[in-house]
Amino acid sequence: MASVNSSVFLNTIGTVKGPGENGNQYVFITADNRHVKIGEFVYYSAQKVETDDSLPKTLQILGKISARRLIDHLPDRIFADTEISPETIAALVGFVHPNPELYEVTVDVIGHFHPILGFMNPRITPDPGAKVYLAEDEMLRQVLNKKQPEEVGGAYIGSLLLRDLGSVPIALDVKELVSTHMAILAGTGSGKSYTAGVLVEELLLPKNRAAVLIFDPHGEYDTLAQMRGHHAFTDSNGYAPKVKILRPDDVRIRISSLDYYDILGLLPEMSDRQQSVLRKAFDLVRRHRKGDYRWNIQDLIAAVREVDSQETDDGDIKLGSSAPALEWKLDRLDRSPYFHAFEHLSPKDLFEPGQVTVLQMNEISQDEQQVICAAVLRQSNHARMNTQKELIEPGDENYLPYPVFILLEEAHRFAPAHEPSRCKAVIRTILSEGRKFGLGVGLITQRPGKLDSDVLSQCMSQFIMRIVNPVDQDSLKYGVEAAGRDLLKELPALTKGQVIISGACVNTPVLCQVRQRLTKHGGETLDAPQEWQKYFQTHQVQARAIEQAPVMSRSQADTFEGISIE
Repeated sequence: MASVNSSVFLNTIGTVKGPGENGNQYVFITADNRHVKIGEFVYYSAQKVETDDSLPKTLQILGKISARRLIDHLPDRIFADTEISPETIAALVGFVHPNPELYEVTVDVIGHFHPILGFMNPRITPDPGAKVYLAEDEMLRQVLNKKQPEEVGGAYIGSLLLRDLGSVPIALDVKELVSTHMAILAGTGSGKSYTAGVLVEELLLPKNRAAVLIFDPHGEYDTLAQMRGHHAFTDSNGYAPKVKILRPDDVRIRISSLDYYDILGLLPEMSDRQQSVLRKAFDLVRRHRKGDYRWNIQDLIAAVREVDSQETDDGDIKLGSSAPALEWKLDRLDRSPYFHAFEHLSPKDLFEPGQVTVLQMNEISQDEQQVICAAVLRQSNHARMNTQKELIEPGDENYLPYPVFILLEEAHRFAPAHEPSRCKAVIRTILSEGRKFGLGVGLITQRPGKLDSDVLSQCMSQFIMRIVNPVDQDSLKYGVEAAGRDLLKELPALTKGQVIISGACVNTPVLCQVRQRLTKHGGETLDAPQEWQKYFQTHQVQARAIEQAPVMSRSQADTFEGISIE
């Protein structure tokens, strides 16, 4: 019993002074400068007042340190002389306290943990004089995570930042992560794509076996192919994840899967009359070819001619002024390699449990990326919805009998805050309705201030990394409610790989150090000085070889080492 008490005393870090500025805060006094960090977890004990027999009689009320200030210290004059230790001067005047500084620390109450209901705030304020304890690692391992790291449905993302590395692993609830949508928000070089790679690894491990699609505008995720054959991703029952990398040359979208506004977005600037003619022609084709998935641009051009023509008094057919211009614009679209009469990336091609599909779009124009993304998202949404409602049969290309998860890199391109976008409407629809049908979306952006606020506010799990831009910081205060103002103050101080995780995937917001990836990261910054050095070293070798070579004919010199001499 004595050893237990000594352990408790070791964890005692302060004494309650009284309530804080609001009803959910209290203030304690401490001389412990080492443990009273912003974001650190502490608790006080309170006697249970409700009749719930599933809870212990004494509750441990967890809280998070949100502010601190120095209220007492040695005289300033002692610190002025850099040649003499302040402790030496203090001892000379008879002050021998080992910790002369005193701090007033503010704590935001989280509550006590209920094994079924999660954190519950008992509204029991600590009495002045009550002891405040530093939360033990074991306690935090149990109460911070909805799932444990190796549990089915858990995703081990890293370790609690303010504790020793690995002492408090942070595991996310995959069910909440992929069903209530998530956002990774970070400045350039903070590690957002690296963090996304860790999440994808966790989703493809044998304990989860998710169906994942990644829209990859920069070609950063092809290194996920290293999961093939990696021992960490295999299971004794034969499971191994599939990784499908679709290069730009592999991208095909069926013309008939596009709507009028998709096609309008792919055409050069259009007059009002041209838009009107195109709309009528599009409706005419859809009406005449209803149920036929294989109409093409030439069918649309024929419809344009039909709509924009009239019979003359002589019985001839005269084309209007808009038809030739529209025909030229549509003919240009017909030459695009990404839009086809019948070839198509259907949901059954893109999704399968235990498979990640990376749709690389780094060579595709932004307008085409918008339309490709809108078409894939729209069809995936309809596939999940119609499958759930049993409106389609297993043989249909849109039959999708399992939940899926879609990651959107550079999300501010697809759902910009103050610009029109082909994707924005469908993304909003999925974020508001996708949970019912098992379609989850993850948004990744380095400019949260440029991301549509309605889109951001519907992501119920947030991963926030270092952001220094004031506009982007302000956008988080309104778009990310769960994080709390206290942790958002830490954004400029975070370093690469450090992240604030909040929302539905964890029990309470936490500061986390992201774990090391099992596969190589594909988004590393090119080392320019090394590349320059490599260039000159290579050419110096070639130059020396030319100098040391015997005299040769001009034709021989032209071909030596591939160097052409003018």
